[in-house]
Amino acid sequence: MPHRQSAPQNEPHEKVCASCGRPMQWRAKWAQNWAEVKYCSDACRRRGVNETDRRLEATIVRLVSEAQDAPVTPELVARTAAPDDWQPVYEPARRAARRLAHGGEVEIVQNGRAVDPGSVRGPFTIRAALRR
Repeated sequence: MPHRQSAPQNEPHEKVCASCGRPMQWRAKWAQNWAEVKYCSDACRRRGVNETDRRLEATIVRLVSEAQDAPVTPELVARTAAPDDWQPVYEPARRAARRLAHGGEVEIVQNGRAVDPGSVRGPFTIRAALRR
């Protein structure tokens, strides 16, 4: 019986998808090119990060900096970015928030506590990252 190939010791076991901001774990099929792997799935690879995604990230940063203690939600971000047709922009706004949270620019909050951006499910708010 062949042994399972484990992650190389000098490589991190987890990366973050460049598109959706969710964590990716090392897989044996990526063993030859783990350093080049940027996306968690074919869907994320096709979607990539486009100009709309960058605008959503900028909108989040702006709203968080302006919003003293007011909650910033992905819905508010989507409505700000596309007031007339915000629903298609809602999930991209969530992805943008996860990417920014992994980058340390913002925090994702549920029930008053910062949570891991990769495992967040359901409604959340976005706040400025607390500098430690």
